[in-house]
Amino acid sequence: MTVLLKASHVTRVLQEALPVTLVQDASVEVRAGEFVAITGPSGSGKSSLLYLLGLLDKPTEGMVEIEGVPTGPLDEDALAGLRLEKLGFVFQSHFLLPEFTALENVMLPMRRLGRRTDRECRDRAAEILLSVGLDEHSHKLPQQMSGGQRQRVAVARALANDPLLVLADEPTGNLDTASSGVVQHLLKDLSAGTTRAVIAVTHDPGFAAMATRQIRIVDGKISA
Repeated sequence: MTVLLKASHVTRVLQEALPVTLVQDASVEVRAGEFVAITGPSGSGKSSLLYLLGLLDKPTEGMVEIEGVPTGPLDEDALAGLRLEKLGFVFQSHFLLPEFTALENVMLPMRRLGRRTDRECRDRAAEILLSVGLDEHSHKLPQQMSGGQRQRVAVARALANDPLLVLADEPTGNLDTASSGVVQHLLKDLSAGTTRAVIAVTHDPGFAAMATRQIRIVDGKISA
């Protein structure tokens, strides 16, 4: 299968009074159709690795490539454009804009990318919300929905621009067991038999077991 993302010997060091190494010499390849879980103890560097893979942080050393294109030389505007077009993000907190409906929140990335008319954005957002089982809630504000529903809207928003990669950071950490199960299976199914891949940070062994592959990180280093 096609390699969508390749990280080669990436290291992330915070240059403070005493430098702190968050990720050390990590190399990762992610292919189309994979669901990859990043696991490890609290504070081990799981989210730091995800942020490097998702181009939210720049490595101190090493290189991240998206579809074979090195991202190191890109400036901040180019990186932002690449994230918007190729990557989708789901965080532990949904980060939905409270003044916008579910439909409007999902439309936002499409409007920012600027490749669809407003009608096309609206139709696409409605289609995605239907796919995550929220078509009847599309005109609700976030505060009118449950935590699990809000997180499903966040997943729908991540899919808005049909990204190559969906990156999720503890996406079920704030949810009850039933809602967690729904979101976990939704994320698992996003990559199965598609040209997309999903990378999820999780401390939940049951969620990690759904993955096609697990990456374990300890003290900033990939251990398995």
